[in-house]
Amino acid sequence: MTQPPFAFNGVVRLTRVGTSYVILTLVIGFAALNTGNNALYIGLTFLLGCLLLSGIASKGGLKHLRVELAAVGQPWAGRPHHAVLRLHNGSRLWNVRDVVVCGNELEPALVPVIMKRSAIEFPVTLEFAKRGRVALNRLDFYTRYPFGFFLKKRRIRIDGELIVFPRLLDGEDARLRIRPDDYGDIAANRIGGGSEIHSFREYTRGDSLRHVAWKKSASLGRWIIKQTEADAARNVHVVFDPYKPHGMTDEAFEELVSAAATFIYRASQRGLEVSLALPRVTLHSKDDDVTELMRALALIEPAYEPIVIPADRHAVVFAAGRRDDAKTA
Repeated sequence: MTQPPFAFNGVVRLTRVGTSYVILTLVIGFAALNTGNNALYIGLTFLLGCLLLSGIASKGGLKHLRVELAAVGQPWAGRPHHAVLRLHNGSRLWNVRDVVVCGNELEPALVPVIMKRSAIEFPVTLEFAKRGRVALNRLDFYTRYPFGFFLKKRRIRIDGELIVFPRLLDGEDARLRIRPDDYGDIAANRIGGGSEIHSFREYTRGDSLRHVAWKKSASLGRWIIKQTEADAARNVHVVFDPYKPHGMTDEAFEELVSAAATFIYRASQRGLEVSLALPRVTLHSKDDDVTELMRALALIEPAYEPIVIPADRHAVVFAAGRRDDAKTA
């Protein structure tokens, strides 16, 4: 994210209005000293008092600001992500107006007013360029309050850490297509509305007679209900090989991670159960939730030695080199 044009290093900067005001103050002060005119001295005193009030008011307001980033949710690299920023003005005297909040990952946001001894919440937009663990440790606050003579800045430290999921690719890349031979059936192993019998249990009030196991009931002399197993789920097995051979750029490796993440995301959107094989661990999606798989890809680091990861004939392999035992993305 590019730095906004008003951002600067330091604490205070004169604005154009402030520069003109300071020059006018110096001119009137010089004239008052040369002429000894009481009216000019009164005007000079008024001008200097406004400068002093401007500095005290803006500093007093920014000094007592407290900030908290809330309702962040789960961000993805390369996608705008909405969150909530909570600001508290602990000052007993000063309201703060026209505050601009910005940061490395935060799009600049304008807060019209924060009343003294009060807190407000407002939506902000975050955007992360890269996947992985990201520390949110500071935000910059700018204000021209109250007269616009100076642009005051305060950098507020915050404590926050996020896991940014990999960037999802757009388009119809051939390696991202999910073909019928990419997945197989796995037993659901849970009670549902399928045709295979899962287990038997005693009859309870309200059970349908359609589920009575007549032969078993007759042999035991009491009502027995059969429970059927849910239909088998479709499963796609993804293998991600983090080996980064010599000559492979960081951008190419990140694109490989994004390709695997995109394939998994699209598979889950189609209702497929997904398993992801990584070095030393295999993860499985739960009820179309691939959060743990995406988290693992977000934190994956390149390996500089070849790694052997078992893969069956249906596996979709994302690797930098070719594999003879499975299809390579």
